[in-house]
Amino acid sequence: MNSQDYMQIALKEAQKAFEKDEVPVGAIIVDSQTGKVIAKAGNRSEHGENAFAHAELEAMKKACKKLKQNRLRDMDLYVTLEPCTMCAAAISLMRIRKVFFGATDEKGGAIVNGVKFFEAKTCHHRPEFESGILEEKCSEILKIFFRNKRQKKL
Repeated sequence: MNSQDYMQIALKEAQKAFEKDEVPVGAIIVDSQTGKVIAKAGNRSEHGENAFAHAELEAMKKACKKLKQNRLRDMDLYVTLEPCTMCAAAISLMRIRKVFFGATDEKGGAIVNGVKFFEAKTCHHRPEFESGILEEKCSEILKIFFRNKRQKKL
């Protein structure tokens, strides 16, 4: 499988979140050695347990539980939206090998936008990253979601 195939899986998680009236962001954890998908998740921060339930954190939590370990070395993260500062910090702490994301986030992103967390002197682990994978599809689902939200308020 290639990065677009993996991002399609993350997009399916984003679609599930959309259907639950959650901000449609999906994430998966992939073993970089075997190519096996270890965990999948979508956002659960609006109707889930707490505001911290971002797709990235949920996927990392599931992967750690499944693998029975507290770090995710040699694992890759695919996420439909550029991670925020909170998620970028968690990615660094988890020692994720590489982050692949679809849409950039000018307001909340923290990798190529905002604080650029992985460039900070205080960042202990700097994973590689690649952006723009299926960017149009990743961006479109978010645009539709928020357009629908605005129309409901009218």
